Amino acid sequence: MSTSGNGKARANAVITVHKYEPAAYESPAEGPVLNRIHVEESFSGDIDGDGVTEFLQAAHADGTASFVGIERVTGTVAGRAGTFLLQDAGIVTGSVVEGDWFVVPGSGTGALAGLRGEGGFRANLGENAQVYLDYWFEAVTP
Repeated sequence: MSTSGNGKARANAVITVHKYEPAAYESPAEGPVLNRIHVEESFSGDIDGDGVTEFLQAAHADGTASFVGIERVTGTVAGRAGTFLLQDAGIVTGSVVEGDWFVVPGSGTGALAGLRGEGGFRANLGENAQVYLDYWFEAVTP
């Protein structure tokens, strides 16, 4: 974890996927297939814990894809425990999946109440993802 001059800190972590369950919900004769993908994974590093995600994906016949998702992370960020939501958007090109995410405002609980941030991820398909989150905490009003 490092801190920048603007009050943000960077958390780095590695994601290991434990469950990846895609299911098509529309397979037209032409055009991309629409998939719903359930993912369960774990984070290790400055972010430590477990995540559960639902993705919606548009998959093209050439193997490229575009996806969005929301993930609940349960664990710690820099030693502060709680939960928070990440909203993801990304692409698959060749054997690489990459994207950006941000902490859904107001989603932090416990010692992670007030958590805000943005970051991203990148991985070769089938391998662990290198991820980062530039984060800060906003004051929480009761």
